[in-house]
Amino acid sequence: MSTHTIPDIKKTAETKMGKSVEALKNELHKIRTGRAHPGLLDQVHVDYYGSSVPISQVANVALLDARTITVQPWEKGMGAKIEKAIRESDLGLNPSSQGDLLRVPMPALTEERRKELTKVVRHAGEEAKIAVRSVRREANEHLKKLLKDKEVAEDDERRAQDEVQRLTDRTIAEIDRLVHGKEAEVMAV
Repeated sequence: MSTHTIPDIKKTAETKMGKSVEALKNELHKIRTGRAHPGLLDQVHVDYYGSSVPISQVANVALLDARTITVQPWEKGMGAKIEKAIRESDLGLNPSSQGDLLRVPMPALTEERRKELTKVVRHAGEEAKIAVRSVRREANEHLKKLLKDKEVAEDDERRAQDEVQRLTDRTIAEIDRLVHGKEAEVMAV
């Protein structure tokens, strides 16, 4: 973090906190609910002429309905490889092949599995909050250093710390909102 000016410190803190929220969004996006969404298969890779590539680079991935994803390979012969990759992924999905088209039905979540997923969601939220608080601590340390080096007045340093705290509060509120939204999505039957 550059220790030049208060605006630099605040901007850096804001950027880093924003990245923590984005990382949480990506993490939550991967957590499967009972609903189908094409992004679910993003982390599944398939062998394509010796390279490991995401399914979306060798097939069209689309939604058939709220509980079914369809995968249409671009080349003949890729269907079996894609089907195998989906089966072997840790998503617990069981694709069925109909000619060249793969249908991937979403199994309904059990109550127990929903509760487990809720814990995973909360944990991801906590990790994001820890990252945000760490950014706040780092920013405050830089502000204190500016004060110690007599580069800023005490009032300015105090005001800047208050602003960093408000930024932290807003970011944590955003994280809570994301977590509660995902929990509701997981628990919806």
